[in-house]
Amino acid sequence: MPQGAGRLHLHPRLTAPGAPLKSPRMALREIIILPDKRLRQVSEPVQRITADLRALVEDMFETMYKAPGVGLAAIQVGVPQRVVTVDTAKKDEPQNPQAFINPEIVWSSEEKGTYEEGCLSIPEYYEEVERPAQVKVRYMDLDGKTQEVAANGLLATVLQHEIDHTNGILFIDHISRLKRDRVIKKFTKAAKREAE
Repeated sequence: MPQGAGRLHLHPRLTAPGAPLKSPRMALREIIILPDKRLRQVSEPVQRITADLRALVEDMFETMYKAPGVGLAAIQVGVPQRVVTVDTAKKDEPQNPQAFINPEIVWSSEEKGTYEEGCLSIPEYYEEVERPAQVKVRYMDLDGKTQEVAANGLLATVLQHEIDHTNGILFIDHISRLKRDRVIKKFTKAAKREAE
């Protein structure tokens, strides 16, 4: 079925009467790739919710979906702020975009889980990573309210992966040094070739 087919259209109007006409300012942003040093930068906390921050989150969702990925940290698009976007919905499920501002892990289980992780900043490289199976994350939503989410399974893994990004940590930091060095060397060589 084509996209949009079978949806119920409750109202023919696109814009409420009297409302200013606005087109969404969404834009694809370039994802920075290893060995870009910005990936090791520790991101700054967001002080308040602004129009610029909302625009960043919209751009991050568009960039993440286009990539395609299930999580993206602002630093991956060159913005050193503690902002994370996530959507772990399966392909046959409706999108479930979630934005986490200043996310921090306030509890993690002793029980571990292993997922094969990849990263939009380290394209086409995947490795098994062991992390806590469950976490509790405190964050601010786009209304500036403090929230907490208890996550397990894929969501727990994605949140830990993206929060790592805000602290300058990459998923390859959780694998053996030998494998990590190989990956860094490979991407460094590729970057040099591209620069020539």
